[in-house]
Amino acid sequence: MAIHGKPGDAKRTRICVALDMPEADAAANLARQLVGAVDFAKVGMELFYAAGPGGYARVAEAGLPVFLDLKLHDIPNTVARGLSSLLALSPPPAILNVHASGGPAMLRAAADAVDGRAKLVAVTVLTALGPEDLEATGLTGPPHDAVLRLAQLAGACGLDGVVCSPEEVAVIRAELGEDFLTIVPGIRPAGSAMNDQKRAATPQAAQAAGADILVIGRPITQAPDPVAAAHAIRAALENA
Repeated sequence: MAIHGKPGDAKRTRICVALDMPEADAAANLARQLVGAVDFAKVGMELFYAAGPGGYARVAEAGLPVFLDLKLHDIPNTVARGLSSLLALSPPPAILNVHASGGPAMLRAAADAVDGRAKLVAVTVLTALGPEDLEATGLTGPPHDAVLRLAQLAGACGLDGVVCSPEEVAVIRAELGEDFLTIVPGIRPAGSAMNDQKRAATPQAAQAAGADILVIGRPITQAPDPVAAAHAIRAALENA
């Protein structure tokens, strides 16, 4: 499946449903229902840690390419070996990620380990963090600045793109070009609860900024009819 498209093309923005739940059977069943309504399924820490490789396989076999969202962050050798293990999963993930804050040596080791077998992206600043949260960790300046620095680092180290909030997509697109992948959580359709997100936007706003993949969880998975909710989001993107 092609991820990139032309700027301004409503069809270029894909939807990834975040299957943030511990039950593999429930996640796989939902993934099967959403084939044709979304483009990717995200398997994160909650599901992978609860159900392991077997649970991952049940979801991956449901028919959607998988974004395996484990956010690796460790010394270079450990991250490289970890990614090699994840690429041995069957079927293998389409997208993997690491933390950009792991530094250039770790990022280069990660890119070498993946070697084009999957898309590799770097997490910049989590969408649940605002300026006061960064300041509490000792980082000064707005999230926007930190995200751009980390995105530039990821690109220089050979990664395919980043995970960023909707607020930073446009500047990353301007600085790093159309081929640099932007995966964007913090997506909330109009009228949806923000929950724990601080830097969020509607699907239409993220698409207009140039996002490649929108990661959407609760607005789909907790909807009374998840398939209808996904189709409504897709229609809103196509009609924007």
